[in-house]
Amino acid sequence: MQPQAIQLRPMREQELAAVLAVQAACYPPAMQEPAAVVLARLRAAPSTTLVACAGDAVCAYLFAYPSLLGRVTPLDAPFAPAAAADTLYLHDLAVAPQALGRGLGRRLAQHLLDQAAGQGLRHAALVSVQDTRRFWEGLGFEAEVGRPPCAALASYPGTALYMTRALTPC
Repeated sequence: MQPQAIQLRPMREQELAAVLAVQAACYPPAMQEPAAVVLARLRAAPSTTLVACAGDAVCAYLFAYPSLLGRVTPLDAPFAPAAAADTLYLHDLAVAPQALGRGLGRRLAQHLLDQAAGQGLRHAALVSVQDTRRFWEGLGFEAEVGRPPCAALASYPGTALYMTRALTPC
């Protein structure tokens, strides 16, 4: 039997419970963000909040928003999209354990990176957690060198690393 085709699309508010279930499967309790924060983020940046679905089942998600280079959203904080954005900030990417190995994280990220480049954003940035540095390096991100660590990084448990990459206009 072949795996079901995966569709990438904007997240819907009625999928909040499914998104929170993926979050709970991927993160320790200290990194799980409350439903009210997750919903507020979806409402703040609906065009850059995606899910990957197999049929009606949410397998993965990505929360991102237009921001400014060097700005980091603390854990549990709302998004503050920048009016004069130069950066796509990727805040949270999670893939359900049963969907690992299908390239969903890469597909979600690349979709938004391409979209951001097409809209003229010059950079993408994120905070790498849970030993994901190599995954992000595979997508062209590099750890920031020479920039003092931002106070918001302290809101993330464990080792958190601010990473950036340049975007090439389409």
